[in-house]
Amino acid sequence: MRRSPSLAAFLAALTTAVLAVAACGGSGDEPDEAAGPDKVNVGVIAIVDVAPIYLGKAKGFFSERDIDLTLTTAQGGSAIVPAVLSGEFQFGFSNTISLLLAQSRDVPIKAISNGNNSTGVDGKDFAGLFVRADSPIRTPKDLAGRTVSANTLKNITETSVRASVRKAGGDPTKVKFTELAFPEQVPALQSGRVDAIFVVEPFQQAALAAGARKIASSYVDVAPDLTVAMYFTSQALLGRDPDLVNRFTEAMKESLAYADAHPDEVRDALATYTKIPPETRSALILPRWPADVNRASVETLAGLAQTDGLLTTPPDLDALLP
Repeated sequence: MRRSPSLAAFLAALTTAVLAVAACGGSGDEPDEAAGPDKVNVGVIAIVDVAPIYLGKAKGFFSERDIDLTLTTAQGGSAIVPAVLSGEFQFGFSNTISLLLAQSRDVPIKAISNGNNSTGVDGKDFAGLFVRADSPIRTPKDLAGRTVSANTLKNITETSVRASVRKAGGDPTKVKFTELAFPEQVPALQSGRVDAIFVVEPFQQAALAAGARKIASSYVDVAPDLTVAMYFTSQALLGRDPDLVNRFTEAMKESLAYADAHPDEVRDALATYTKIPPETRSALILPRWPADVNRASVETLAGLAQTDGLLTTPPDLDALLP
């Protein structure tokens, strides 16, 4: 199977970071000898999924645990994983497939907290597979020979959409994927450049506003209560400062639980790090933020990724998951 440019770049960045860590014998961080809270930099993506960590910072959940938290946005896991390995970030946020892919290649990382989950409700999830209103495509089974856009190739979008195609009785190997950034996907669908798009919030609201028709909730089709993403750290930091990792994990779990119970505050928090307008924020379908990783859903996702040929070596879930 030919690797996409995105996957090749991701693996190249991982290899470079692992070699750099091995060469210096550590994560690149030096302990802060001065008194005061631990300075922690976390790599995140400016999407709805990470709202709990922004909300938790504002609520003081991290400062209460002697953590001075900085949140730095990156384009995606292809940048965040190597930065965590090098010590530029102490922790990071990444989708589950990226972490499974890294672990299967013996990249020294450890998931330490849940990130976000599907709502588990078909038709009412924070992500979906859309076609034009006038499209002859009625179900994912009809995607054979068609082109679907994904924000990143060979990743969680492809695995999830193929799951929807299987569930509908279609042949997932006959679906074509093309890489488009989320903001480009609705225009591409309207112009006919692609036959279907898979988008998350707030781009789901843009698709609906453009009259697109939702034909599947692909995260829901993968597994009930799918763990879509997780927070992780390097094995080097875990070995050197387990107390810091424990305190960060506790603060993260409190942040997740608070966000899950206070959706209105989540919508307000989105205004602090995104440009989503108020009317769109109020209409968003939010992810779920349970405090714990749904291991069964990760096992299912890993199995599907192996079936699709994305994972060639089974990941060690005991080594990866909390």
